Amino acid sequence: MGSGGLELPPGGEGHEGNSPDVPPGAVSLARPMDAGSIGPELDWGADAWLEVRTRAQRAGRAYIWLNLVEQRLRAVVAAVLRPIYEPVHGDEWVTAAAGPAGQEWVQRAVAVREVSRRKGYLLDPADDNVLSFLTLPQLRELMVQHWPCFEPYFDERRDLELALDELEVTRNVVSRNRALSEAVLNQAERASARLLEMLGAGGDVPSARRLPVDAVEDLVGDRYADVVAVHSDRVRLLRRFPAEEIFGGARRLDAIGIGLNLLVQNFSGRRLVRLAEAGCRVRLLFLNPASSAVKRRERELGMKRGELGRSVEMNILHMRRVRSRLRDPGAFEIQVYDETPRFSAYLVDGDGADGVAVVQSYLRGARGMESPVLVLRNGSHLVKPDDVEEAGLLPTYREEFELAWADSRPVS
Repeated sequence: MGSGGLELPPGGEGHEGNSPDVPPGAVSLARPMDAGSIGPELDWGADAWLEVRTRAQRAGRAYIWLNLVEQRLRAVVAAVLRPIYEPVHGDEWVTAAAGPAGQEWVQRAVAVREVSRRKGYLLDPADDNVLSFLTLPQLRELMVQHWPCFEPYFDERRDLELALDELEVTRNVVSRNRALSEAVLNQAERASARLLEMLGAGGDVPSARRLPVDAVEDLVGDRYADVVAVHSDRVRLLRRFPAEEIFGGARRLDAIGIGLNLLVQNFSGRRLVRLAEAGCRVRLLFLNPASSAVKRRERELGMKRGELGRSVEMNILHMRRVRSRLRDPGAFEIQVYDETPRFSAYLVDGDGADGVAVVQSYLRGARGMESPVLVLRNGSHLVKPDDVEEAGLLPTYREEFELAWADSRPVS
């Protein structure tokens, strides 16, 4: 190289910086890396990718809830305070409402809006106002400062502030992209649902019903027909949705399977009596314990002869005792069928707009406790982007139940 060029140290041993020919303090070049690799120190393995995906999924769910609450709170603040301040202060009504105590954060919101204007970040003219740039704590501060104006619309200020306090923990975690635990996420979802109810979000608040429609399902549910959850086995289902959440408050309950263990073993007879006395109509369809289908199933599962049949018979006897305690036994029907069992299904208010179903297929070598579980919600509310309604799976299983019920025999 020319005299003005930089002469590199020799390769080989000197490449690692330990050659006697390399002057003290010289920086060696890095070893060339394989194509497609960034080095073992920077690589993410399968466990690391699983962790970051879990973080992103939780943060995404939490963000959607936060977004819903913030939009609703912004609308409530505007509806209450704008008529008071806008007639006098015009477009500066938010600044006037904030007063001297909020002067600093209002000015910051104004500055952010101006930057957004200059850089073209404002895509919706409806967001070109100071209120759209206030954060959740600032919207809360406006409510607190003007509580007498909001008091006629809310039963309890303390409940509102407690829910906002719970949500603030999640907001800080999400905004700083830190790990969000499942417990904090669940707390945020509950707090968000309470806030939306308090803020008068209407009768279709995301978690106001059994197996609540959460924000994520409401936004992307059309991608999955009416399947709202999938669990690898029944244990995981009950950990996420206890039997009380599935069956409690049902107005109609139809169930088909072999022994209906999900209901019989996880929902007490006393609770079933109360449910039926409250007006729930129940139809239970068991596999006939004396049928050849039971014997085939016992062989599939490697069970002793008669073991499954006795188990089913015990469940039927238990349900007969429940029925005997009712004032109207006709509202609690028990029947048996003799066909090959193909699935178990628990249809809760399955003919209603908010009906749900828990469905399991019978696998050759797995008991019901070990089989995958689908949770369905009546798909009639799901509409595709091209306005074509998605029928969903729940009506299919409801029809199968009705066909099997028509061919079955009552248990006296």
